[in-house]
Amino acid sequence: MSITAEDLSRFEWSRGRLEAIAYRMLGSAAEAEDVVQETFLRWQAADSDRIEVPEAWLTKVLTNLCLNQLASARARRETYVGQWLPEPLLDGDPMLGPADTVEQRESVSYAVLTLLERLSPNERAVYVLREAFEYSHREIAEILEISEASSQQLYRRAKQHIADGRARTQVDAAAARRIVDEFLAAATSGRTESIVRLLTADAISVGDGGGKVPARTSAIEGGLAVARFLRGVFRPGEAKRQYVGGRPDAYAWTVNSEPALVVVVDGAVVGIMCLELTPDGVTAVRTQANPDKLARATEIFAAIDHGEPLTTLL
Repeated sequence: MSITAEDLSRFEWSRGRLEAIAYRMLGSAAEAEDVVQETFLRWQAADSDRIEVPEAWLTKVLTNLCLNQLASARARRETYVGQWLPEPLLDGDPMLGPADTVEQRESVSYAVLTLLERLSPNERAVYVLREAFEYSHREIAEILEISEASSQQLYRRAKQHIADGRARTQVDAAAARRIVDEFLAAATSGRTESIVRLLTADAISVGDGGGKVPARTSAIEGGLAVARFLRGVFRPGEAKRQYVGGRPDAYAWTVNSEPALVVVVDGAVVGIMCLELTPDGVTAVRTQANPDKLARATEIFAAIDHGEPLTTLL
């Protein structure tokens, strides 16, 4: 069925919101783009004259596509090489969606996206639609074809899981840069005690190489163990330079509402290290190094004014 200019305009008006919902649901920009495209194809094939509220129709179609994708994603991740982490998005990426409230910024933080993996698909859908996009429980119930009471119960359960998993600490861009600068100085000092002072006693380090680049297949636990690991990661060496294909530049940035170290070689983002903060220090270091999950970050990085690097590593 051909699509009218008006119908195309309606869809394009909703595209940004749909992409932001799908990214939070799936933790992958590439998969989000795919389900938004599939939503468009279904919109194109539908009889728009019989759709009373296009925004609600599109959201329902997209959400159900995401739920189907999550079901298959769980099976794929059972065979994933090493630790699975979400695809990080640099501050300024429109796919991050609304960031007007603390709840909206929190819902797209790297820490929360990681915790969302522990929720059931319906819990995840309710949390994203309610917390980040302020849908009412009546609207969510219609989208998921459940009762309002069930929507409220799923939301409470999801909120509790998220609250149990982390302590909320908000930082602005300037504070994020200071934190990353201090972290980088400690990590490159070669002194374990300098790194330990920045970490909580129960800090963890998780890396995702996707089987494409070397990464630990299990999390490192404990502040001292994490500090020793980071000291080794940042120790310079010719073999490391040859492996990454050049001298990597390190930038301080905000990624998914968290302070992060962005490592770039010849214009390509090769690693993003997100720091989860609590009042007591850095409680988690999550490093995305899988090149399949850094392509969009490279595109955004090239399109923005990223200034000068903090330093050149290795």
